[in-house]
Amino acid sequence: MSLLSVRDIGIEFGGVTALSGVSLDVRPAEIFAIIGPNGAGKTTLFNVISGLYVPKHGRVELNGEDVTRFPVHRLSELGLSRTFQNLQIFFRMTAAENVMVGRHLHEKRSVLPHLFALPSTKKQNAQTRTKAEELLAFVGLKGISEQTAGNLPYGALKRLEIARALAAEPKVLLLDEPAAGCNAVETAEIDEIIQKIAARGIAVVLVEHDMRLVMKISHRIHVLESGRTLAEGPAQEVRRNQKVIAAYLGKHAGEEATHA
Repeated sequence: MSLLSVRDIGIEFGGVTALSGVSLDVRPAEIFAIIGPNGAGKTTLFNVISGLYVPKHGRVELNGEDVTRFPVHRLSELGLSRTFQNLQIFFRMTAAENVMVGRHLHEKRSVLPHLFALPSTKKQNAQTRTKAEELLAFVGLKGISEQTAGNLPYGALKRLEIARALAAEPKVLLLDEPAAGCNAVETAEIDEIIQKIAARGIAVVLVEHDMRLVMKISHRIHVLESGRTLAEGPAQEVRRNQKVIAAYLGKHAGEEATHA
């Protein structure tokens, strides 16, 4: 059964079609990649799925429920979380505090207990802190909980953002360019983390330009071109699809994908 379903999505900006008739299904524990050339509509599709944009037509379903026009916070409550292409980190907060922010939907938020620092609030804060440290360890950042985020290297910040997204306990995790700007070692770390996330039963949907990463870890790949679906299938099929090679991969990238 599909955990995330996108049906016939279409959206325009100023009369220009950004997406037209896009449909896809993602299952639990699946790593599902969305690729395409710049301007193909990848991030626009992410923004529709995550509630930032409302499509002109079509629908988005989460676990069988139509969530097309749900606000972002409601989607998060239902199990949808995401990261962004550009880092959205609180640089003056510690690594642990950044992850703790992602737990807010799972905390009781009554004013009086917090105002008077009641034992229940202290217990909740301690539990949130413990969970944050567990997630930091999960993404390979054990031992840096007290470090200020602004002092961390770029690759660590990318993993920190993933940890914060996981703090919301998602069923579906959208990763927008998780390896963008990372070197080979940092990309390998992201690769491992994504596979560990899927092994937990979480559906991972990623937009990524690193074809080695995409071809190595993806169970299925959806290719967009000019806002329309060009192809979809397992990596071994997509990498040999002549339309995909011509439209996006090109000769050099096609060879790179073949050897991934």
